[in-house]
Amino acid sequence: MILSKIMRRRRCCWIWAWADKTVITLSAIADLLHDSFLISRVLVIAPLRVARDTWPEEVKKWDHLKNMRVSVAVGNETERRTALTREADVYVINRENVQWLVEKSGIRWQWDMLVVDELSSFKNPQSKRFKALMKVRGKIKRVVGLTGTPASNGLMDLFAEYRLVDKGVRLGRFISRYREEFFRPDKTNGLVVYSYKPLPFAEEEIYRRIGDITISMKSTDFLPMPEKVMSENTVFMDEREKKEYQRLERDLVLDIEGDEITAANAAALCGKLSQMANGAVYTDDGKVKIFHDRKLDALEDMIEAANGKPVMVVYWFKHDLERIGKRLTERSITWEKLDDSDSIERWNRGEIPVLLLSPASAAHGLNLQSGGSHIIWFGLTWSLELYQQTNGRLWRQGQKAQTVVINHIITKNTIDERILWVLKKKDATQEDLIAAVKAQVRECM
Repeated sequence: MILSKIMRRRRCCWIWAWADKTVITLSAIADLLHDSFLISRVLVIAPLRVARDTWPEEVKKWDHLKNMRVSVAVGNETERRTALTREADVYVINRENVQWLVEKSGIRWQWDMLVVDELSSFKNPQSKRFKALMKVRGKIKRVVGLTGTPASNGLMDLFAEYRLVDKGVRLGRFISRYREEFFRPDKTNGLVVYSYKPLPFAEEEIYRRIGDITISMKSTDFLPMPEKVMSENTVFMDEREKKEYQRLERDLVLDIEGDEITAANAAALCGKLSQMANGAVYTDDGKVKIFHDRKLDALEDMIEAANGKPVMVVYWFKHDLERIGKRLTERSITWEKLDDSDSIERWNRGEIPVLLLSPASAAHGLNLQSGGSHIIWFGLTWSLELYQQTNGRLWRQGQKAQTVVINHIITKNTIDERILWVLKKKDATQEDLIAAVKAQVRECM
């Protein structure tokens, strides 16, 4: 196996994978544990649901992994301590508890290999989880980082991720030096720098430096994948709704039936416009104001057109979930929100006709491909990482359907169109989106 051979030679390795990275990594771990005897204990850090469900389930699926002992350390403190102190080969903990493990648990560090599932969650060198993990980095022989989106917000993300992987050998130990070498100030206000732009040579040079410890594996390169069909279902606001939407763009303040809605800056405006495109918006006092039902009507038609086949509906705002759930209940359509292991298992058994999923909480690592092959984006996210990872829950290895349909409900002449454009050009940075919003506001003035 390529990965295990590289990991035998080198102290660090990073897989950039759209392939089934969990079983690939577990297979390499099995080789290092039982064949090469180069490691003794492995710690896996992953998003909560992935730690709890995906890693232990993958071990059960494969005969060559059946003797591997996996201990999942999630839950309350007592449950975590029990899991971390029992005898096992692989210990899995959710990333929210990394700081607790290193700084507060009092448990002696016993892991000589570290796997970080979704390494992009450690892209901020100022985060508590990153700083905590760096305190024990010197005790770890091998580090493997797994991610499908290593630089979802640009090349700046790579610094902290590789700092964790190789202790700063390739991109340096200090982000200030990294910025100075590869970037120049972009958006500024006097001496204050809001964003940086890569120098012309930066991308090629950065990739050259990290190339020896980076493996890029995509399912489409090695495995037969189902066809992916991307489509858009456009809905239209009436004249009154258009005018109210345009007023918010232009004035940043909109008064709907006495309830004031304000957007103090472009980022807040982005959220307000997205909410209005979806059909409801939070007022300044936290109430939900219904704006239109266009997307709900379209969603109902699309579920009906699915002819009983399971559908995964992706929402973004809490009021989206509430409104969708209410509409489906009124139409006697059975639905559930994905929120625990039981709902995942029943979805994969085909027992849930409509599954409502938030990309913010369930985009990474979950195996949902057995339950259906149709995704409907009710509301969009500007995050390329969450967008791609969510689509990857169904469009992935193991999908039995020949075609995966990814549908987007888009409100015409709204920020929906701009967000989808940003996602399509694969440059979904927050700065780009805010700039697009500002441009749209200027067009309305």
